[in-house]
Amino acid sequence: MIRLTPAGGADALDGEGEDSNGQAFLKARVRAAPEDGKANAALEALIAKALGAPKSAVRVARGAKSRLKTIDVSGDPQDLLSRAQALLKPRAEN
Repeated sequence: MIRLTPAGGADALDGEGEDSNGQAFLKARVRAAPEDGKANAALEALIAKALGAPKSAVRVARGAKSRLKTIDVSGDPQDLLSRAQALLKPRAEN
């Protein structure tokens, strides 16, 4: 799950967070405003770049109009998992 902050001043992944129910999420922010799907498209591009995947392989599967989103990424599951873990590892060690 990803928590998106649109119009956040920069396109960046900002580590992990947890909601009041203990559900973990990845924090992300994009410069794009939340209008006409621009923020979702920016999020898809950000995730694709971070994972080294083509933009066409990433899509918002749930939560298009919500701050909390579920993302689908097409590709080799083991490769994507190792890339995602590598993204989070430096943040967890800080």
